[in-house]
Amino acid sequence: MKHAIHTFTVTPKLPQRLSCLRDIAYNLYWSWNNDIVELFRRLDADLWDETGHNPALMLGLIGQERLEEVARHDAFLAHMDRVRESLESYMKAASWYDKQSRQNNLCIAYFSAEYGITECLPFYSGGLGVLAGDHLKSASDLGLPLVGVGLLYQEGYFNQYLDSDGWQQESYPENDFYNMPIQPERDNAGNPLKIEVEYPEGPVFSQIWRAQMGRVPLYLLDTNIPDNKNPEDRDITDRLYGGDQEYRIRQEIMLGIGGLRALDVLGIQPTVYHMNEGHSAFLIFERIRRLMLERNLNFEDAFEMTLASNVFTTHTSVPAGIDIFADKMLDKYFSNYCTELGISKDVLLSLGKRSPESHDFCMASLALRSSEFSNGVSTIHGEISRNLWKAMWPEVPQHEIPIASNTNGVHISSWISKDMGPLFNRYLGPKWAEDPLDKEVWDRIDEIPDVELWRNHQRRRERLVAYARQSLRTRLERRGASRSEIEGSKEVLNPSALTIGFARRFAAYKRADLILKNSDRLARILSNTERPVQIIFAGKAHPQDEEAKDILRKLIHLLRQEPFRSRIVFIENYSMSVARYIVQGSDLWLNTPRRLNEACGTSGMKAAANGVINMSILDGWWDEAHGTDIGWAIGHREMYEDFDYQDKVESNMIYEMLEKEIVPTFYERGSDNLPRRWIALMKASMRSICPVFYANRMVCEYYQRFYQPCAQLANNLSAGNFARAKRLALWKSHMREKWQQVIINTVESDSDPVEVGSKLRVRAEVYLGSFEPKDVSVQIYSGRVDSKGEIVSGQGIEMENVEPKGGGAYLFQGAVPCRSSGQHGYSVRVLPKHEDLNNPFIMNLITWVF
Repeated sequence: MKHAIHTFTVTPKLPQRLSCLRDIAYNLYWSWNNDIVELFRRLDADLWDETGHNPALMLGLIGQERLEEVARHDAFLAHMDRVRESLESYMKAASWYDKQSRQNNLCIAYFSAEYGITECLPFYSGGLGVLAGDHLKSASDLGLPLVGVGLLYQEGYFNQYLDSDGWQQESYPENDFYNMPIQPERDNAGNPLKIEVEYPEGPVFSQIWRAQMGRVPLYLLDTNIPDNKNPEDRDITDRLYGGDQEYRIRQEIMLGIGGLRALDVLGIQPTVYHMNEGHSAFLIFERIRRLMLERNLNFEDAFEMTLASNVFTTHTSVPAGIDIFADKMLDKYFSNYCTELGISKDVLLSLGKRSPESHDFCMASLALRSSEFSNGVSTIHGEISRNLWKAMWPEVPQHEIPIASNTNGVHISSWISKDMGPLFNRYLGPKWAEDPLDKEVWDRIDEIPDVELWRNHQRRRERLVAYARQSLRTRLERRGASRSEIEGSKEVLNPSALTIGFARRFAAYKRADLILKNSDRLARILSNTERPVQIIFAGKAHPQDEEAKDILRKLIHLLRQEPFRSRIVFIENYSMSVARYIVQGSDLWLNTPRRLNEACGTSGMKAAANGVINMSILDGWWDEAHGTDIGWAIGHREMYEDFDYQDKVESNMIYEMLEKEIVPTFYERGSDNLPRRWIALMKASMRSICPVFYANRMVCEYYQRFYQPCAQLANNLSAGNFARAKRLALWKSHMREKWQQVIINTVESDSDPVEVGSKLRVRAEVYLGSFEPKDVSVQIYSGRVDSKGEIVSGQGIEMENVEPKGGGAYLFQGAVPCRSSGQHGYSVRVLPKHEDLNNPFIMNLITWVF
């Protein structure tokens, strides 16, 4: 028989003089402020480490005697007061956003399935979540009016450990939310705030929690509450990326629809909605529903309002990374939605079709089709995404498909070592952290004395080696290794040796084993007694990725052999804490994805901010960042059909560069024993990479290119009881209904050839039927012609309506500027045109001359 259990919350008892410690602990600003971290270390360094760097838990465990002691300690109190004043100043200070031409009532809602904020909040699996956390931190630094929305996972992502054979095992420890630096949101009566979302079996309830990230709140939904009697309902927020497709759709409904309702209960009315990947795209359905029911708009009008204020960021490079649900699953979960709104199931399903022939529902397609702006996360990823989704825009030239790019960046303050921040402040001044658009401040990197930068880096490498040794010792003790093996862990790695770091999610395409392909040659490189080299690995494989697990197992088997035993170390249970040690203490950062599979990658940016040199395949961010004076490229953008051959070629390139360039440069020392050429590389890398691949720059771009235009368009469309939205929807409906009547009758141009510096005049007679010239954009599409007779990266040139020809036909005229010699070509096309149509290609209406 199960007895009733009544719950209550116990909070730490702090002396009055220390009461501000609670406020400091529950604002995650400490996760990127080393002075605050040092305050908690000063309180109890061992307990800080034992609690996983969790100040909320630490305050609940620390002895009352110690609290009373520091409450009388003048130096500790002075440190605490300084930290408190710093936090208060940060929260109140004028920000970058305050200096912009601000828009009234701007509020951005940022939705993500995972957030990597700090290691004591394990609600992330990898780069996507860490990027989301960095996005919110930079929004806080910039003062941007943004709120985050996500899910609060009871078990989160898994903890990794290796069995005696080196095979990855997973455990899922439960998270104790009441001992984390997050707090439940409450109503005026002190009751927890909750929302409900309708599922086929009935309503599911969710409690709202808040993680305060500097100036930015992050709201997280928890379904594991007594209000939900069905275990399946309570488990919706159980694990990140767990379960089958049914589990995933239930989770994503809660994220998108529940997240929107949470903002409503909190009284937050966003003007822009940013979907970080497609997991939250069901918010589109909820926004449409609310506009129809609350504002009395029809489906088409509500869709226009929703589209105008949505931003979508895609992070995947391959179809396997996309969430797809069977149509029957959509029917199960949204049939009532269609009935309530009076729309057909086909209308709803059409929003998620990858192509007219698709028989499933794609979350990314829903987001792409329903967002004013969509973007990839690097320049090359924008190109890959346009190719990946070209079936949605079959008549649009690939480079004009409406998916832009905004290259990711990292929140530098969160990733640099406690030594590097003061170094930057001393020689660069505070503007490196305060002004995201001032690239010149990074030129002062050269003012850092070589000896000071190098000694700083040496300390970080020593800390990394000590941490790796302790990690190995813990693993050996856990699996019952012999005493000699355990004692041997004290002597692995060399604190002075060239250290290569490889830390990221283990996936087959990331090729962690590329550097291991020729073990004999690698052994010679690592075991050179005069110029030793060592490698530190870390990373988790997805629980269902057997191929990646096998790569990890083979790595473990290799590093147990001589001469690798003391020169290669794998650190278990990759986390943000582990990542910081490796990106701060390595000398060389190795990244070996199979080209065109890495959307962006940000670990190398974090390493570069710490003076670590990159050696990477030209993919993702490194494809646009690489220069000969800041690091090494593996290959020259070659593509291979034979992957085994590719691995052989590229692994040999790694060995070649290590033997002939990298190792000699690192060990080249003058009379002062400083590696001057290596230090010059460190400085050049930081000077080039930091101001560009910085999350503050990234968030600024989102604001200027996407958030601000979205907010302005949505404001325009909603004016006068949504008059412009209704007109736009009606116009679009008319254009779609009658577009087939648009025909380009004739096209004429000047005689060939044409001289450089002149213009080629082009005339076209176009039949528009019931449309007027103002409804269309008639363009010359011109560019160089390749060997296949195709126009390469053509540009549209607007043509002018010069004469009505009668009967619905019009004469248009334009000119192509001839700036260079060679074979060029042109065509003529017609696109829809409207003052509130930001991108004509998004309608997927285009007529070409035949």
